[in-house]
Amino acid sequence: MPSHPLRVAVVCSSNQNRSMEAHNILSKRGFDVRSFGTGSHVKLPGPAPDKPNVYDFKTSYEQMYNDLVRKDKELYTQNGILHMLDRNKRIKTRPERFQNCKDHFDLVITCEERVYDQVLEDLSSREQETLQSVHVINVDIQDNHEEATLGAFLICELCQCVSVHLLKPACDVHVNAELFTSGMDGRVGGDHFVYPKRGMFMFMPEGYLTLSRGNLSMFSFRSSTRTTWRMKSTS
Repeated sequence: MPSHPLRVAVVCSSNQNRSMEAHNILSKRGFDVRSFGTGSHVKLPGPAPDKPNVYDFKTSYEQMYNDLVRKDKELYTQNGILHMLDRNKRIKTRPERFQNCKDHFDLVITCEERVYDQVLEDLSSREQETLQSVHVINVDIQDNHEEATLGAFLICELCQCVSVHLLKPACDVHVNAELFTSGMDGRVGGDHFVYPKRGMFMFMPEGYLTLSRGNLSMFSFRSSTRTTWRMKSTS
């Protein structure tokens, strides 16, 4: 039973590395979390950069694992793909595509800017049913095992802060900004959260402007040369 009321979705391109590492960490911390990809197919590294292994989203992690063992067990053991798939199949049966899921989430975290744009495009195309807000944040994470692990802990810290403060009745809540820069180069100025009455959630770092129109809010800022945060809230 999840110990946090926040309903979280973590989204990358293929629902293999970044989103699944975050799914693993968040579930262990008691979050109600699901993970997704946004691509048309699932892609895993192959014997060459221009020869990826391509699968349908209906293909289970077990089937992918067995296929790669058959193709070249030594190669896919050395590059960590088999270990990753072994972890994935212990979390859920197969990858899922965000565009095919109609469940409601309080917070959607994407792992790269292109995926962020795809999630927003999909959410904007859906018919309004519940009129509940969903908060979308992008945390750019390089698609390798080490960065996925660092990114997963950063996402977990972000979710813990949002879970604690999102439903507080106060309009202004101050949070330690260092929680959002752990493991990243550079520092973020400011630690101010604002919760307008309409239920939007905006993070306002010092020196940056958050724009809002109606039931939409968004922000974008760069804390280092490789980490970009963007957020949009829709209802």
